[in-house]
Amino acid sequence: MPRHHVQVHSYPASRKNKHGPLLFVHGAYTHSSYWEFKFIPFFQKHGYDCFSVDLSGHGASAGKERLDDFGIDDYAEDIAHAIRQIGEPVTIIGHSMGCLATQRYLEKGSALAAVFLAPVPSTGTLGSATQLALRYPNFFQAVEDTIAGVVSAENNDLLAKIYFSPEATGADVEEFLPTIGPESQQAIMEMAILPVRPALKRCQLPTLVIGGEADVIFPPSHLFFTAVPWRADVIRVPRAGHMLPLDESWQHVATHILDWALRKVAPLAGQPSAA
Repeated sequence: MPRHHVQVHSYPASRKNKHGPLLFVHGAYTHSSYWEFKFIPFFQKHGYDCFSVDLSGHGASAGKERLDDFGIDDYAEDIAHAIRQIGEPVTIIGHSMGCLATQRYLEKGSALAAVFLAPVPSTGTLGSATQLALRYPNFFQAVEDTIAGVVSAENNDLLAKIYFSPEATGADVEEFLPTIGPESQQAIMEMAILPVRPALKRCQLPTLVIGGEADVIFPPSHLFFTAVPWRADVIRVPRAGHMLPLDESWQHVATHILDWALRKVAPLAGQPSAA
């Protein structure tokens, strides 16, 4: 059976520095457009050709009518498809569930480097979901309401408190509401309790893990467990929440990635490293 259409978006650099391209992979309950608010313009300005992918059933990709059939391995194949379409080695920047899909892709595929933003913990999401349900009993209903297009100031304030920095308010999340959508139940179940994967020889590549110190979804104490198997560098951003690409601290996050990439990745792409 032919593979369904997976949309890859292209955003050429504002000025050419011949850096290796970046591929942005979105998280759960959303699609690739949220990278367009902050991160893609930032990296275009700094000389990077940028690409993003709508995972199967999300955004402009096909499969919405069977979204619940897609799992993390399907999303990993979407990344592989995007990289084949780009046609050259990329640095993959994943966020949340996108980090897990990227790690699954890297079990078989290759990349120039990888950046994991607020990654799904190696222990899965069940513990986090349980804690959220206990601390914020209305949270999951607020998410469902927002997906269904039911918007309220109360729900917006709650989403801001959980996904963004402590100072965020409901008004700060309003412009991002159109990017929120349903997620695959198959993927959600897979993330809840992650299975033990076979011991594989990991490809050696520069890897960076970044988390917010105020992340309510996946607390920063989990970052270490993601970083260890990849021998990754770790950065914790003060007062940043889970939505690092949109949080008020986004520019600190993007600058950390840029500085790291100039030091660790640029030489691999045939460019001099930063001084």
